[in-house]
Amino acid sequence: MRIVYFYQYFSTPNGSWGTRVYDFCKEWVAQGHDVTVVTSVYAKSDLKATRLIEDQVFDGIKVKVLNIRIDNKQPVFQRIWTFIQYSLLSSYYAITLKADLVIASSGPITAGLPGLVARYIRRRPLIFEVRDLWPDGAIELGFIKNPMLRKLAYSLEKQCYRASRFVITLSPGMSTDIRTRFPWVSVDDVPNAADIKLFSTRNDLQEIQLPARSYAIYTGNIGKVNHSTWLFEAARILREKGRNDIYMLLIGDGQLKASLKEKAAAAGLKNFIIMDPIPKVELVKYVQSSIASLVPLMKSKVLDTSSPNKLFESLAAGVPVVQTSNGWINDLINEYQVGYTIDPNDPLSLAECLIELKDNPSIGASMGVRSYSLAVDQFDKKKLAHKMLGHLLKVHQMNDCL
Repeated sequence: MRIVYFYQYFSTPNGSWGTRVYDFCKEWVAQGHDVTVVTSVYAKSDLKATRLIEDQVFDGIKVKVLNIRIDNKQPVFQRIWTFIQYSLLSSYYAITLKADLVIASSGPITAGLPGLVARYIRRRPLIFEVRDLWPDGAIELGFIKNPMLRKLAYSLEKQCYRASRFVITLSPGMSTDIRTRFPWVSVDDVPNAADIKLFSTRNDLQEIQLPARSYAIYTGNIGKVNHSTWLFEAARILREKGRNDIYMLLIGDGQLKASLKEKAAAAGLKNFIIMDPIPKVELVKYVQSSIASLVPLMKSKVLDTSSPNKLFESLAAGVPVVQTSNGWINDLINEYQVGYTIDPNDPLSLAECLIELKDNPSIGASMGVRSYSLAVDQFDKKKLAHKMLGHLLKVHQMNDCL
């Protein structure tokens, strides 16, 4: 089967970004399928390009790299412009690349445009992958305020669902939302996955610079949506309590990175450390050695449906998770007892939670064992790659029968 995958944020484990598409496509190639990913250059990925369009290959995955740079630090309108550039340029490949089916991965919702072009001009079956509930998320979080842009975004969203033979979401909450609003859609959830072998294999920690004391770790975007100020306030409370034996370690980049570093320096907050992004293969060691993995999100109905990569990687590393959402992740945490859910507006509770984990190692150890088992049972990347492939094969077979 020939698969063309439109996804703007492709990265391999050598980047500091999620590798869902790489992991899944690598498995599909191993199963004998021909896979081409059309992507752009995301600041946190390991992709580089010197020409406008470059053909690259990663473990058998053919990658069309469009030299359009995307960065979370860009102003909103500049980011929207990069989304539009990608959707227009990739539409050329929606017409010219041979494919038995195409996958369009959103957000942003503009990634659906090349999928629509392939569906209506080349008559290829479309699989629409929903990574975030766009445009609801962008609107709820205040990124899209213009009424005309909102109307256009909702119109494009509806058309993407209408044109899709099948919809893949990254969480049960997303699937429920889509079924409620678009009852005719065939939908199933295939959440983000974990590389069990990578995150569970213990590495030599002498090669990296770790804080001298215990630490909780946050990896990813350092910004408003990820409620990074919550982590700063918790570190400040830990110092006030005299618990300088517990660090807050942030590894990543984002809009609030510079200001939080300045605040920490001004306050003399030595237990609040921010590191630059590092490749996932190096990040593993830091996650494994933490007393807890932090998955904070600001209060939001849309964010309650999210599927953060760091959650599944932490489970695979056997580390307790401390998170803030009230959706399916909260249900998962409670059912399998692999961590804590804390109010994102209550840094004191976060500080007290970390103190408990530090002072009672057996609690974290028990949670870690359950975390690893949960990752193996439900979030192994090969299992989920095969689950999604099963949906693709069904669509392909149905199309052959038409």
